[in-house]
Amino acid sequence: MDLSVTLRGQRRDLNLKNPVLTASGTFGSGLEYTPFGNLGDLGGIVVKGISLLPREGNPYPRIAETTAGMLNAIGLQNDGVEKFLNEKLPLLPFSETAILANLYATSPEEFGELAGIFNEVEGIAALEVNVSCPNVRHGGAQFGQDAKLAAEVTARVREMAPDKHIMVKLSPNVTDIREIARSVEAAGADSISCINTLLGMAVNARTRRPMLANIVGGLSGPAIKPVALRCVWQVASAVRIPVIGIGGICCVDDIIEFLLCGAQAVQIGTANFMHPRAAFELAANLPAALEEYGFTSAADACGKIELPQ
Repeated sequence: MDLSVTLRGQRRDLNLKNPVLTASGTFGSGLEYTPFGNLGDLGGIVVKGISLLPREGNPYPRIAETTAGMLNAIGLQNDGVEKFLNEKLPLLPFSETAILANLYATSPEEFGELAGIFNEVEGIAALEVNVSCPNVRHGGAQFGQDAKLAAEVTARVREMAPDKHIMVKLSPNVTDIREIARSVEAAGADSISCINTLLGMAVNARTRRPMLANIVGGLSGPAIKPVALRCVWQVASAVRIPVIGIGGICCVDDIIEFLLCGAQAVQIGTANFMHPRAAFELAANLPAALEEYGFTSAADACGKIELPQ
């Protein structure tokens, strides 16, 4: 069965050997998961968010389990772009599978500067622009919650990285995600990934204290899948560029549901924490599941949801 997917962008296409990617912040740089599977078997690896300079992230505790999910307030801790390019990227199988850099910055100009650096890097197939992280005080979700700001960031990245496929990651914490999607499409995005985490909170009744030092954090895992499916369906219906679905995917049926709603590919996130082989096994098991449901390829399932009349 043909699992290959081509995300046809406005400026640059992105070719994937299969539609199963990993979600940023859940798979490290990818190297951490080499004991559990062959990275080259994945459709793509979206590495942990990268900023111009190293970031320490938020204070501990910054992860809390919840019913059917987890909260995180990591705060985009990372070693910065220089260390990633010098020490981590050379060890990744970029000739076998697509490596996507997830970008974090605090201004459109800073996003552009970071994108310009990656534009010159052969081993990076695409840039995922993070305008939707709810766990940082500056930047993050503020860009993804304002259509004008989201478009400004996208346009700056597009200008500074003309040779890369530009994917913009959207937040569900908005009134109408379709408005944001249309704005980044108009600004030059090649594709859209959605969703990032929902803003949530957990409290310890015994201590009467929040379970996160940041008080609030991003909710992910199976609990958010219905919201993610709704967002993917709305966005895929509102734009012409490809959509990548994210949110609570734990089994092959979940992947097929996202494909039916209009996603051309998916990202596996919290499942990687629950089961380190999750992404590898989902990629391996997807062909049989597609065949079982009567599809001849991954692309054949895309957008085939049957809506009530």
